[in-house]
Amino acid sequence: MEKLYKQIELVGISPKSYEEAIQSAISKASKSLHGLSWFEVLEQRGKIDVDKVVEYQVILKVAFRLD
Repeated sequence: MEKLYKQIELVGISPKSYEEAIQSAISKASKSLHGLSWFEVLEQRGKIDVDKVVEYQVILKVAFRLD
């Protein structure tokens, strides 16, 4: 049986950490997509406000299986 996957990009955001930003993006995507299979972090960045990190951002490539 052949398998076919589709890739999309997601942006995860968290006020706490990169890991939480990844988990948030995957969790939200899993509510409308099924068969999530893997992810790859393409970019990490953050927002600074008054000399403090206030937001962590990740751009993910995520793949899911097509029926």
